Amino acid sequence: MADGPEREARELDAQALDEVVCFTSELIRIDTTNHGDGACRERPAAEYAAERLADAGLEPALLERTEGRTNVVARLEGTDPSADALLVHGHLDVVPAEAADWQVDPFSGEVQGGVVWGRGAVDMKNMDAMILAVVRAWARAGVRPRRDLVIAFTADEEASATDGSGFLADQHPGLFEGCTEGISESGAFTYHAAPDLQLYPIAAGERGTGWLKLTARGRAGHGSKVNRANAVSALAAAVARIGQYEWPVRLTPTVRAALAELARLHGLQADVTAPDFDVDSLVGKLGRAAELVEPTVRGSANPTMMQAGYKVNVIPGEAVAYVDGRFLPGGEEEFRETLDQLTGPAVDWEFHHREVALEAPVASPTYDRMRAAVEEFAPEGHVVPYCMSGGTDAKQFSRLGITGYGFSPLKLPPGFDYQALFHGVDERVPVDALHFGVRVLDRFLRTA
Repeated sequence: MADGPEREARELDAQALDEVVCFTSELIRIDTTNHGDGACRERPAAEYAAERLADAGLEPALLERTEGRTNVVARLEGTDPSADALLVHGHLDVVPAEAADWQVDPFSGEVQGGVVWGRGAVDMKNMDAMILAVVRAWARAGVRPRRDLVIAFTADEEASATDGSGFLADQHPGLFEGCTEGISESGAFTYHAAPDLQLYPIAAGERGTGWLKLTARGRAGHGSKVNRANAVSALAAAVARIGQYEWPVRLTPTVRAALAELARLHGLQADVTAPDFDVDSLVGKLGRAAELVEPTVRGSANPTMMQAGYKVNVIPGEAVAYVDGRFLPGGEEEFRETLDQLTGPAVDWEFHHREVALEAPVASPTYDRMRAAVEEFAPEGHVVPYCMSGGTDAKQFSRLGITGYGFSPLKLPPGFDYQALFHGVDERVPVDALHFGVRVLDRFLRTA
């Protein structure tokens, strides 16, 4: 790290470190639970974020498709008008939390023992707070980034994004003019692969979303009669085939790069481009780090819901099931063909919700700058690319030609299972992790 005036010019003030903790806690206290039924109300959190952006001299716009489902968008002009703009986005909604299961009230935002507790602490009000803290620190110091930053806080990410990033991309594309890349959840967090191996995965891809509705139609009748057109039987057989299916290996460039880097860091020889490369054998030797790549070497389809019948002695005429399907970049056609085969002629299927798979280049100046920002504050760490098994708002913003990366930095202690806290009980984030994150985000955004 540089010394003297250059270092001082780059460092955040103490107020930013206080604010990132305060903002995380206060955002958690604003209950923005998204049950997926449209009843969520993000507006109070959106107004909170907009007020703090306005205090920093920005002019945030509050935008709604549905009353109360509010998004915030603001632009911070850079010093180089010829440079492409960068989208920096986070969502304001959170998944439900059952208070009885938690050690603390999930919407208390309590700070105790150097940890901020509550729903959204890692997904993703912490990143929202980092963005606000950086922008406000820059306003106090008179700092401007090189490229324009478009800052967006979205609604509805935890459901369909119809009221959030989907609405913004479809109805307000002009707000994102010039944006070619974006950053959001989830990446640049400490992953303790071994006692002496700290990884910082940066997301450079996402599997596509294929939530499916399966419908079997048969002949209704009495439960005591022979019925060769039983909708429940047909549906159950299709669901069993889907659940038991072994998806073939399909390696994307991001996953190949991740496997190659992880093999190197573990001292393993692996030619990930070889025709006979055995990915399962390598993954089996990666120890805990296997969790970063194992979900993304294949597509997947997991049955999650079944609905049929209304009385034990009545055979219903229709039975319905739902499947959480995920496909890799370039793999949607194969996914569709496979589902046609697995469901068979007696069961119809359709997309209940579909979103694209994403791939972002690892060999890019932006990725290099993200790596450099992490390494400046965590020189003992090793940055590796990875593909997310799930999805983010980057899918919707990709409609505007924006390449998305997962970059919400956190330095976490050993034993802190960050990924398990996404949608989990006792979600929390260390204060030190927030301080690290806001410093790294500041460093990256200044150089991006």
